[in-house]
Amino acid sequence: MELRKSYFADVRKDDLHEIGQPRPRSDSPGHVTGKTAFFADRNFPGMLHLKMVRSPHHHARIRSIDTSEAEKHPGVVKILTARDVPHNVYTILILIQIGPEDETVLADGKVRWKGEAVVAVLAETERAAQEAAAKVKVDYEVLPAVFDMEEALKPGAPLVNEYHGQNHYLYDSGECRKVHFGDVEAGFAAADHVLEQSYQSSPIEHAPTETTGCVVAPEGNDRFTCYTNTQAMFFTLDNASIILQMPGNKLHFVGGTVGGGFGGKVDVIVEPIAILGAKLTGRPVSFIYSREEEMQISSPRAAEKVVIKDGVMKDGRIVARKVTGYTDAGAYSRHSPYGAQKGAGHYPGPYTIPNVWIDTYCVYTNRTPSSAMRGFGVTIGDFALEVQMDKLARLIGMDPLEFRFINAYRDGDMKAHRQPTEGAALIECMQEASRAANWPVAEKFMAMSSYAKGA
Repeated sequence: MELRKSYFADVRKDDLHEIGQPRPRSDSPGHVTGKTAFFADRNFPGMLHLKMVRSPHHHARIRSIDTSEAEKHPGVVKILTARDVPHNVYTILILIQIGPEDETVLADGKVRWKGEAVVAVLAETERAAQEAAAKVKVDYEVLPAVFDMEEALKPGAPLVNEYHGQNHYLYDSGECRKVHFGDVEAGFAAADHVLEQSYQSSPIEHAPTETTGCVVAPEGNDRFTCYTNTQAMFFTLDNASIILQMPGNKLHFVGGTVGGGFGGKVDVIVEPIAILGAKLTGRPVSFIYSREEEMQISSPRAAEKVVIKDGVMKDGRIVARKVTGYTDAGAYSRHSPYGAQKGAGHYPGPYTIPNVWIDTYCVYTNRTPSSAMRGFGVTIGDFALEVQMDKLARLIGMDPLEFRFINAYRDGDMKAHRQPTEGAALIECMQEASRAANWPVAEKFMAMSSYAKGA
């Protein structure tokens, strides 16, 4: 890594001891010597194993649940259904006032996606729990399902989630998150060229080496220690407290070491039900996803569709951009309303465009609930935007890097969400990219600065 001190020398501090210096990761020695303790390394006497009965249907009404045969299975200690969960309907982001609560810990009256948890079985061994789970009889009435976002938004589509009342998240700005700036239709009317393109992605699974899970140990006095691989320790603790209707000071969460997560371990899925199992049995409980569950049940990155319409002048200036974004939340919100909102703020890209119209929808379908993954709400959008930029450059016969120099935002430029640009450094990054890639651009672009005054 090379630290270029020639840039922004007038505002740069030169007394840096960490930035620009190679530093070993503090946890590397433990990882390579096998001394790092992961949550599954805990093994307590009398520990029970929890396995889930999951829905085989994408959308169905639960007529009845019969656990009588499962209860007789050797090794079974406890079986939990929705009525055992103190606060069974929750949503992760209620902690930051993003509601409503729309997801059940254990399905109650209905399942909304294939793989949804219906019944939890606790047994002396993992095999006994698995065998007993197979003996639980659930009578389903299969309902029509919807898997396409645009179909889900049409009148008369099957209603996925009754807690919302419609197949989209309702923002304070209405049915979608809106970022409107300038007069986009006037911009299109003035443009020399208009290009509209659609981009679409599929769900992407994180595929961590370590699967999702936790081990819970009762500590007496109604206190519990939860060893977990969550990536969101306090979100998980606080949500568990809400779901279990227990004060947070009764719950001790131990984490910090995650065997691969990439955003896939921020959902509060395993901890509350494992703690409840330990509470009701008085014994330690292990709840660990199988590899099949990790691949099929854990939240993926959302499928997204991005429709971009741009108006561009012959000299390379983008004068109007209209974006309609769709984020497939699956059956429940989890982190998807936040992801769609991030997309709305991001879709103009790192470019100064005088007229912008952005609507992003968080849509509910009967698919696996999606959630966080490495820049979710932005990553696929960036791909779409930069492919669009290449297409625009080709449309007007301009070098794609020079085209970006013309439109790059600089300090002082007003963004579409009405925040001035500060500390952009985009021009300088592109100048270095030009040199590193041996991609020559006109000298006037190499003389530009991210300081608007230096333009």
